[in-house]
Amino acid sequence: MTMRIGLYPGTFDPVTNGHLDIIGRAAKLVDKLVIGVAINRDKGPLFSLAERVEMVETECARFADKIIIEVRPFDTLLMKFAEEAGASVIVRGLRAVSDFEYEFQMVGMNQKLNPNIETVFLMADPTCQAIASRLVKEIARLKGDVSQFVPAEVERRLKTKYGLL
Repeated sequence: MTMRIGLYPGTFDPVTNGHLDIIGRAAKLVDKLVIGVAINRDKGPLFSLAERVEMVETECARFADKIIIEVRPFDTLLMKFAEEAGASVIVRGLRAVSDFEYEFQMVGMNQKLNPNIETVFLMADPTCQAIASRLVKEIARLKGDVSQFVPAEVERRLKTKYGLL
C-alpha cells in the first residue's frame, strides 16, 4: 500500500493554536505530513527560519504517536516542493471567506502546474477562526495576553522577542 503524504505549507511566524488544529486534523487524512516552513523574505518574519522550524517541531511532538511528521524549510515554488516531498495532497486551512478567495486562485494555478496533486481545505475550528499570526504578534508586541492563541512555549518566545521577559 502506498503511503499517503500530505504537505501543509506556511510561514508559521509563529505557529499558533489554529495551525496546530489544522495539523491535528490533517493527521487523520494522511500517513505522513510534511510541514513546509516557508522562507518568505517579503513578509519580514519576526522569528528566524531556524526558530520557526524549531517551534513547529516542538509543538508537533504531540502528534508523534498518531502520524509521521517531518518539518522542512523551503524557498521554492510550492508545487516543486510538494513534488520533492512526494506529496499527493496539499492541506490548507481556511478561516474566512477572504482566505477562500486567495486560496481559490492558488488552487487553479497549482492544478495547471501539477494536476496530480490535490488541494484539500480544512475549515478552522470555530475557536481558532480569528487567530492569525500577524495579529498574535501585534497583541504580544503591545503587551497583550496571547495565551489563548498560542502554546505556552510560543508565548514565552514572543515575550522574549519583544523584551517582555
